[in-house]
Order: sequence, then C-alpha cells, then structure tokens
Amino acid sequence: MSLEHTVLATDGAARAGVLHTAHGAVETPVFMPVGTAGTVKAMSADAVRATGARMVLGNTYHLMLRPGAERVAALGGLHRFMDWPGPILTDSGGYQVMSLAGLRRIDESGVTFRSHLDGTAHRLTPERSIEIQHLLDATIAMAFDECTPFPATVEEARRSMELSMRWAARSRAAYRVQEGRGLFGIVQGGVHPELRAASASALRAVGFEGYAVGGLAVGEGQATMLAVLDATMPMLPDDRPRYLMGVGTPDDIVCAVARGVDMFDCVIPTRAGRTARAYTWGGVLNLRNARHAEDAEPLDPRCACAACTRHSRAYLHHLFRAREMLGPMLLTAHNVSFYQELMRTLRAAIVAGRFGACAAALRQGWAKTVTESPCPPDR
Repeated sequence: MSLEHTVLATDGAARAGVLHTAHGAVETPVFMPVGTAGTVKAMSADAVRATGARMVLGNTYHLMLRPGAERVAALGGLHRFMDWPGPILTDSGGYQVMSLAGLRRIDESGVTFRSHLDGTAHRLTPERSIEIQHLLDATIAMAFDECTPFPATVEEARRSMELSMRWAARSRAAYRVQEGRGLFGIVQGGVHPELRAASASALRAVGFEGYAVGGLAVGEGQATMLAVLDATMPMLPDDRPRYLMGVGTPDDIVCAVARGVDMFDCVIPTRAGRTARAYTWGGVLNLRNARHAEDAEPLDPRCACAACTRHSRAYLHHLFRAREMLGPMLLTAHNVSFYQELMRTLRAAIVAGRFGACAAALRQGWAKTVTESPCPPDR
C-alpha cells in the first residue's frame, strides 16, 4: 500500500488531516523545513525535531553531486545519513536545473548540465531522477519536470508544460511503488489557467499518490499566484495530498491553506534566520536594526524557543553585529519554530471551524504587534 492522506476536517476549502507514510504520520497542513544537501542549514537534526517538525525536504540535484546518491545508499540511505528517521520528501532536481540557465541544455530525453560546483558534465533524465530518489530512500519522490520560468509566453509555457507531462509519465513508469511511499506529479503551465487545466488533466490520467503545484513563487507576485491556485486546486483529486512547492511567507501559507493546500516547503525561514530576519506574530523583525541594541524584551513572547526564552533582542542584535555564528543558529531555530507553530494554529482552527476568523486575525496581527494568541479558542 502506498502512502495515504486522510482528511479529518474541512472549513471551506481548508483541510486538516494526516499523511500516513512508511516513516511515520504527519499532520497536515504541514510545513517542511528545507534540508537541501542533507541538513537544515544552521540546525542539528535534534534542533529541527525540537521545533515540532516531522517531515523535511532533500534535493536530488544537490545530493547527486555531493556526496552522490550511490554513496548515500551504501551508507544506509538518507534517513540514516542525516539522522532523520521521519518522512523525507525529495525534490526531483528540475527546479535547480532550470536555475542553471547557461549551464544546461534540455532535450526530449532529459537535461545535460554542468555542475555549479566544479563544472563537470552530468545528465539527468526522468528515469535517473527517480533512480536517485530510490537510492536516497525518499518517502515522497517527485516527478522530474521543467520548472517554467517567469515570465513566459503562452507558447513557451505550453511547450514546457507538455514536456513536463511527458516526463511525468516516464517518471511514473520508472517508479517502484513501495509500502508507505509515493510519487507526486507536478502541475505546470505558468500563469495560464488553460495550461494548468491541461496539466492537471494529464497528471490525473497517469495517476499519482499526490499532486504538487510547481512553477509559482518565481516572480509572479502573490495576487497572480493565488489566482493560479484558485484555477488549479479544484482540478486536483480530493483524496490525495496537495503540495505547493517553494512557498513561502506566512501570509502566502495562510492564503494557500484557505485554497486547500496541504503541504509546503520554502527556504525563507532558514535563509531569513541567517540574515537576521525573524518571523513573529507581530511581523518580520530585522535584528541588525539599531533600535534593538538596548531592547531587553524577548524576540517574541509567545514563542518557546531558546532565542525567545533565554535571550533578549539586544543579545541577538549583538550576535549579528559581532558576526557570531550563534546568531544565525538561534534565529533559524526560532523561524522554523514559528512556522511549525503557525501550522499547528491553522490545523486547530480548521478542526474548530474557525479558519476564516483565524486567518483574518493572523494577517491583522502581522500588521501590528500582538502578544496574545491570534486565534483563541471559542469560550
């Protein structure tokens, strides 16, 4: 039996459920910290677990280059290699290959590219991408696709989407179904609803354990992204998990959950932590700002992470000004903790039938500082 997603409650289009996998159960909607090269940057596996995260993301492209998928397999698979026995989703490498621009050449069979590390030549096809993900022992593997760049004309987006659909069918044929694991297809088509509809229809005809929406958060803006989701989400099967790739900010996540998305990943919380930006219930703070230099208050009084319970804003400001590595470590852990608490808040609101009010309160709270829970339970 492949992995299963059970929807336990709905509130409008928003869904709360459980994803059952070979490596454990995961409550949805879920945010997956990004561990591209086998680690969530600036965090140990124990630190990631302490935030409440139960599922992380790895990447085919980066792991095939270093240390190599065959080496990871020989050492017991990615779960053992990175000390993460829980579920791991592996991106197929399509997005990273797209971002290489002048370093890659695409043809019907796959992509030839030069490593961004040392310039060596490599070949990635749907079959090889799936083989690598099997070697890594991914809980959830992704079909190999071409991430359509933005902007793109209708014809450019059509050509890209149709190639991705042919690659999706080849990925499905190459994938070996295993207990508690699955393969997700990726809807492409740029910002064009008719192309998204054609892509979703092609993927449903092939059949996948889950469905992702790719090619967004690449510069189109939130309003356009949400319009694409409005057009796409109703075309995806209700009984399968839905994954919005590479998104995003807390506000993006709230808006996407409202449209029925179950799974998210993004580098934003970890990248922000390394650059002194903290996500809080009152909005984003820049800890390099001089106004924090003598601020004895906690970063976020609602948060139970070490950055908030043991240190002041002034101390965190000092760490970044002094270029101490502890600053990025503390702030990254805080941001990942915040994202996990946000997902718990959204799940609870859906179950309670108060998602609309909760979403409105959250968005208002990010516009002005709040110290109390933005989604109190009914009394």
